[in-house]
Amino acid sequence: MFGAAKPQREPSLLRLGKILTPADLSAAIVRILAALQASGRLGDAELPSEVVIERPKNREHGDWATNVAMQLAGKFGMNPRAFAELLAPELEGVDGVSKVDIAGPGFINITLSAAAAGEAAKTIVEAGAAFGRGTDMAGIKLNLEFVSANPTGPIHLGGTRWAAVGDSLARVLQAQGADVTREYYFNDHGAQIDRFARSLMAAAKGEETPEDGYAGAYIEEIAKRVLDETAVDVLALPEAEAQETFRAAGVELMFQEIRESLHDFGVDFDVYFHENSLYESKAVERAIERLRELGHIFEADGAVWLRSTTFGDDRDRVIIKSDGEAAYIAGDLAYYLDKRSRGFDRCIYMLGADHHGYVPRMMALCAAYGDEPGVNLEIMIGQLVYLVRNGEPVRMSKRAGTVVTMEDLVSAVGVDAARYALARSPINSNLDIDLEQLAKKTNDNPVFYVQYAHARTKQVAVNAASLGVDNSEFKPELLSHPSESELLAKLIELPRVMASAAELKEPHRIARYLEEVAGAYHRWYDNCRVTPLSGGEVESVHRTRLWLNEAAGVVLRNGLDLLGVSAPERM
Repeated sequence: MFGAAKPQREPSLLRLGKILTPADLSAAIVRILAALQASGRLGDAELPSEVVIERPKNREHGDWATNVAMQLAGKFGMNPRAFAELLAPELEGVDGVSKVDIAGPGFINITLSAAAAGEAAKTIVEAGAAFGRGTDMAGIKLNLEFVSANPTGPIHLGGTRWAAVGDSLARVLQAQGADVTREYYFNDHGAQIDRFARSLMAAAKGEETPEDGYAGAYIEEIAKRVLDETAVDVLALPEAEAQETFRAAGVELMFQEIRESLHDFGVDFDVYFHENSLYESKAVERAIERLRELGHIFEADGAVWLRSTTFGDDRDRVIIKSDGEAAYIAGDLAYYLDKRSRGFDRCIYMLGADHHGYVPRMMALCAAYGDEPGVNLEIMIGQLVYLVRNGEPVRMSKRAGTVVTMEDLVSAVGVDAARYALARSPINSNLDIDLEQLAKKTNDNPVFYVQYAHARTKQVAVNAASLGVDNSEFKPELLSHPSESELLAKLIELPRVMASAAELKEPHRIARYLEEVAGAYHRWYDNCRVTPLSGGEVESVHRTRLWLNEAAGVVLRNGLDLLGVSAPERM
């Protein structure tokens, strides 16, 4: 119907000037293989367009490693060791490679020269905020819907997790060139809104909460505001009119509070889409008519059905019930159609654990419109979050009455710690948030560990300036200490990590990478001085190390920004 989404390109790493990146080494090996084949030293089997370059588990084995010989040797009628021996001498001739070793049955270990590795420091500093960014998703228009909590109460902990993960994912996708629209879907149509209105009216009258209603101090607060801010005496109105007043005013007040809470959490949406508008604008009727034209609608038992089993659903779905009321999926049909009509190539829905059974019907409706499930429509399911203190579950929120809210978590640990803790774990696993750990100013607290590393880079720069160390000189060959090699190797991985996080839609990869960078930086700090010893002269190595110190700061800042977490200069 809309045409296929633009194909997703394979992630490519940023080309970094003089630095030998994994992408550069991969390209060099492909060129060498082609030359060997052209010279007749290699058979006529098909060559790969790229080869995998990885970090060796033991850094003593080199900076990079590849098992290309083991993967390709059989195609050319050779054993892997012989294949590696053919490739290794040619690889040693690549600019910036100082040594190539063959290990075991045919692993190839590559060591870069200190100068080639050290060039990363200057390149990273000069790239600044652009370092790590790519173009893998350039030209893709993407709608990312997340949080979308019902407007019947404050954002609970599960929604808070989606706020942290969703906003981080949006940043990660944008960093790869995608045109991302953050969207919040307000479920302001249906039975839950009626229950909300009745709950507000009961609170205003001082009556008990309806059996199927909502409880908590926030209900009393909103009810009081409706009474105070409405020009007429709401309770003197006929019951139906009074309930409608509480519904309209109460929902708007709840919307306002949700938006403010999200803003304070560092999350702002480009679009706030109201479910009710789908019915008011007749979008639901148009969506059903479109599916009828495509031949996927039938009528039975007085109801209107979508023949979703045609597209892999476990049963056909009622769209309009026999009483004339729209089923919940009717809004889904219209909403997805609306998104695609707005020009989005891809629509990503981030949903809670209770929506797992929702996936097949959503993929079926996507296919019914002629789109490709998993491409035009993707659904991410997140698992539950639990707060613990000293190993014990944290009591329920006084204000919400039944759940722990975003405000509860932020008031306990702050925005940075909350966002980082919620974004650093895969969404497909339950998450325990230890409030005691997040409050600690120690290396046991992951967000403190990373932020402290950044603050330390700033303090090192201040101390260096006070002792006359500047960046007027850069000799990368001087960055030869093992801790410098380790830090450089880790810093240069940011483009790969960012591309992978975008491709897999896993922003937690950024957080875990930053913790590795912080560890490498702290070890370097303990081993290498940027400033001379007391009374000593400033030397080339000090000025060069100042570049490496700033490069670490750039990577830490860029990574923290992707998570929506601040990079403090002092702690």
